[in-house]
Amino acid sequence: MEKPQIQPIFSVSDFIAVVNQTLEYAYPSVSIEGEVASFKVSQGKFVFFDIKDKGGSVGCFMSVWQLRVPIEDGMKVIVSAMPKLTQWGKFSLTVKTVRPSGEGALKKSFELLKAKLDTEGLFAPERKRQLPTLPKHIAIISSTQSAGYADFIKILNDRWGGIKVDVAHVQVQGEIAPDQMIKAIDFFNQQELLPEVIVIIRGGGSADDLAAFNDELLVRAIAGSRIPTLVGVGHETDESLCDLVADVRAATPSNAAQILVPDKNEIIRSVRVQVGSLLPRILQIIDQQKIAVSGLLISAIDSVDRAIDDQTMRVSNLKNVLSQLDPNKVLARGYALVRGVKRIGSVIEIETTNNIMKAEVKNVINK
Repeated sequence: MEKPQIQPIFSVSDFIAVVNQTLEYAYPSVSIEGEVASFKVSQGKFVFFDIKDKGGSVGCFMSVWQLRVPIEDGMKVIVSAMPKLTQWGKFSLTVKTVRPSGEGALKKSFELLKAKLDTEGLFAPERKRQLPTLPKHIAIISSTQSAGYADFIKILNDRWGGIKVDVAHVQVQGEIAPDQMIKAIDFFNQQELLPEVIVIIRGGGSADDLAAFNDELLVRAIAGSRIPTLVGVGHETDESLCDLVADVRAATPSNAAQILVPDKNEIIRSVRVQVGSLLPRILQIIDQQKIAVSGLLISAIDSVDRAIDDQTMRVSNLKNVLSQLDPNKVLARGYALVRGVKRIGSVIEIETTNNIMKAEVKNVINK
């Protein structure tokens, strides 16, 4: 006869610990999809809600800082959580992440967060910064394996080239994508030589694929960047909160490259057209300057000629004056030059045109 097996007797605390140990071993993390019910925030720190479907309901608990997207009752979500038995014997899910599921829930979450951030002024036009006209150093945050990244690099090089590009390879969809992009933004903002622009790009995808770009912490990281930001996510019709908060929004990754740098071929053509249109004007100006210089030269020659004539006439007048003062001409007119001391008894010399005579002074009369 078999002996009956003796069942262990647990204390309540030990039983709870064993159950949690078993759950942790069997289900360290589970993802559960359902509808949110009884959502509430306690003390501004803790979030409580139920996740349910037609067949059941499970209580959920998480910290406020872990709630990266807004949720409300009736929204369909997927929670990533660890099952746990509380010390009060209540089974619950300790939630690590929660994300909307389905187009309707994604749209609702988007609108709730958009309204919240808009109220804070994060989308205000006056806080937007202009991008540099021709950046020499940029940083890219993207998946280097994506087609969007390849398109961006190709167009960037085709349009301009020669730009220093720093790249942070990150996941651009899924739960870990927002945190990886936030770390990349922080990394570039802490560099000694800051890039002139941070470009965040991702190609098209479903609403669920692009959900990472509606993450609140990522949106706030873009808003707080010291470096101007350019975001090009999805297709032209797609709109994310990262688009709205960026300094400049691009419709696509390709459009981001077009916004960032000019097309060198268009610039060359434009310069050629401008030079072609300027050449006739330059030639016209040269002809006008030639005429002006010729006129000035003729005027200067006339002025020099007049000055020479004036000086010639002045010299001629001076010659005439000097000629009239020539002693020989005075003598020719019948005058004489007297040399010597003019007192009685002295001998003086008298010069005329033809003779030099000596005479004795016999008398001196004062006038």
